Amino acid sequence: MSESVISISYDHPGRVSALACVKPVREVGPQEKAALIARIKSMLIEQNAVLVAHYYVHSDLQDLAEATGGIVSDSLDMANFGHRHPAKTIVVAGVRFMGETAKILNPEKRVLMPELDAECSLDLGCPADEFSAFCDAHPDRTVVVYANTSAAVKARADWMVTSSIALPVVKHLHQQGKKILWAPDRHLGGYIQEQTGADMLLWQGSCVVHDEYKARELAELKAQHPGAVVLVHPESPRSVVQLADAVGSTTQLINAARASEAREFIVATDNGILHKMRTLCPDKTFLEAPTAGRGATCTSCSHCPWMAMNGLVNLAEVLENGRNEIQVDPAVIPRAVQPIQRMLDFARQISLPTSGLGNA
Repeated sequence: MSESVISISYDHPGRVSALACVKPVREVGPQEKAALIARIKSMLIEQNAVLVAHYYVHSDLQDLAEATGGIVSDSLDMANFGHRHPAKTIVVAGVRFMGETAKILNPEKRVLMPELDAECSLDLGCPADEFSAFCDAHPDRTVVVYANTSAAVKARADWMVTSSIALPVVKHLHQQGKKILWAPDRHLGGYIQEQTGADMLLWQGSCVVHDEYKARELAELKAQHPGAVVLVHPESPRSVVQLADAVGSTTQLINAARASEAREFIVATDNGILHKMRTLCPDKTFLEAPTAGRGATCTSCSHCPWMAMNGLVNLAEVLENGRNEIQVDPAVIPRAVQPIQRMLDFARQISLPTSGLGNA
């Protein structure tokens, strides 16, 4: 079981605004780590299972996924990889909506997670019943939801999008004269609205990590590192996005770091991504964007506490005992897969690779 304890509160519907008492899973020493990794590798083979990990989880899990023929990527690519892979079991190191997406796209497969309580503030801040009522109150709008939502919310949507395809999808709908109902992230929605000029009604959700980036402190850090390129995920506040040299999804930010001739970068997204950036660009320096304002006792706390619930210990446990299997109501899956498939079909029409459609 995870040792993490998370306390959340809501300042108004849609916004998870506070966390406390965050304690990640137990760290292990070198000998125990080596034994756990060897045991996990063996069990993956024995159970015809594949490990897929998000960029934000611990580097041990990212390395293990790649070492065993799995993948480290964004949530949709994780699910698509599981669909293409012949394994009968998909083990998802990430947060709950990622496991649900994997199950929606692979209903015939067993989907396990190291920790079922690994949630997402965007998902938690958009309960299906409240969101459905919101949609019912605005029947003239096309419903577009972000990947960071539950299966039930996806089932209520016309489109599901990731951060890398949201702009072209909304632009396409805007050109058709559609008015948009967007959920759940208000920052990403506002960014898309500003870029496209679309008529968008925004659900007021936010990511507890990205919402905390501070523009003034980011500008001060940039001044201290004048040659640094600022990479920002669009779930961040508008004032932070305005300071960016590149704005994009997890995959897009990694690609921007690889393509740039700069030697130093300031990164405004979950610091779990720094492992992949540093692995791919060992000659470059990556700094965390500040989440703390003046008078704070830390410089940055840019790591999702739910992502931190994933570790080698509970990964081994779930493979040993078979618990923590993701279940999605079979009646919901046919409706939830439709907005996802609509996005994938659109991506093919505009020749956007479906691999690396990255979200958070």
